[in-house]
Amino acid sequence: MQLNITFRQFGSSDALKDHVKEKVERVNKYLDRAGEAHVVLSLERHLHHADITIHSGSWVLRGRDKSEDMYASIDMAMDKIEAQVRKYKEKLKNHHGRERVHHRQGLVQQFKVRHKVISFDEEVETTLAEAVAEQAAAPEQVEQAEPRLVRTSEITVRPMTVDEAVMQMDLMNNDFFIFQHATTHEICVVYRRKEDGKYGLIEAHAPTPVPTVG
Repeated sequence: MQLNITFRQFGSSDALKDHVKEKVERVNKYLDRAGEAHVVLSLERHLHHADITIHSGSWVLRGRDKSEDMYASIDMAMDKIEAQVRKYKEKLKNHHGRERVHHRQGLVQQFKVRHKVISFDEEVETTLAEAVAEQAAAPEQVEQAEPRLVRTSEITVRPMTVDEAVMQMDLMNNDFFIFQHATTHEICVVYRRKEDGKYGLIEAHAPTPVPTVG
């Protein structure tokens, strides 16, 4: 497996590289086809963040976590990946035969979706929270609450079944996943419901033509 490690906001460490390599290779035994692993280790506000992405055929596995210790963050991120790989290990092996079909469909029509993560300034968030708690009207404060772009990523929307979309969402440890329905070819979203942990499905449909009279 090809391993790429990026260090942000702190210096590179051979000991951390060896630790990442050892952890990533642990899940290799569950994968029929392991391609590349991309690991980003960063320091943000005194917390150590580990973001690990592994490509296995057409599937993407991802684990992210943070703590006060980088080794612990790496371990927790990899634990998330390993838990999902164990859950889907048989399906991961059985689905390799369909990768070529997905690839051909992707060449015919591909969609890109941009995912942005935004945040509000902490002081503004505190002020607004206090205003709500006091049940006070603060329209001028609401106008000043400008969002701050934290992260932007692009998602390639691939044709797949609903079951495959749920599986891919779990493998990425996400709460939602955007895909193209393999049968209807519509853009859909699967998501994990906060109320009960079950899965929800949002389907986009073109408007039904209104028949003309005359």
